Amino acid sequence: MVIDQLLARSALLEDRLAGFLALPLVDSTNRVQAARSLASLGFEHAKSVKHLVAAGLYISAAALLRVQYESLVRAIWTLYVATDSQAELMLSDLDDESAKRASKIPMLSKMLVAIEENAPHVPVAHLKEFKHYSWRPLSSFVHGGIHAVNRHGKGFQQDLVLMEIRHSNGLLGIAGNLLLILAGVPPEAGKMAGIYAEFKDCLPPIDPPYKRTPEPAH
Repeated sequence: MVIDQLLARSALLEDRLAGFLALPLVDSTNRVQAARSLASLGFEHAKSVKHLVAAGLYISAAALLRVQYESLVRAIWTLYVATDSQAELMLSDLDDESAKRASKIPMLSKMLVAIEENAPHVPVAHLKEFKHYSWRPLSSFVHGGIHAVNRHGKGFQQDLVLMEIRHSNGLLGIAGNLLLILAGVPPEAGKMAGIYAEFKDCLPPIDPPYKRTPEPAH
């Protein structure tokens, strides 16, 4: 599949999942509202990733993929782990005091551990694997490291660009499932199962094409 074809299919997938943002929430608690806001933010990042890819700005797209991932993890953490005051903080007005308090929210690695302990039904294995293999390269793109400089000079291979898009779509799939949970839609409704089957061609492979190792990517 070429990049333009994958982008077109990805747009259809995104539209389907974004429709879940219009579903009424299961309740009006700060926790649920904050989780949906963070999930919605992830959709904005995902759309931006695709626009950057379409413009040939692959390094910027890779950097934003990390931001999309962080928004998703934080959304899940907010729903299942955050204290009531932390959830309320997410929705508070931005000022010096709220920014100072927000800086004390746990780092992403601790969020993943807490999610695994408090929400065993969440696909945390996928989130941890993404971080294990992608965090260092994506951080390099964010901070102007060796990955960014090398790809900027030598260019991106098409298979790497396609992987970027598919990983973004995979994160959107988890976000879509989270939105259904926030709306109280039961898993047996099969909404995500149908979407995963229909858009299998633009999602990450179940078994990745690389050999799993205990060491993170460099």
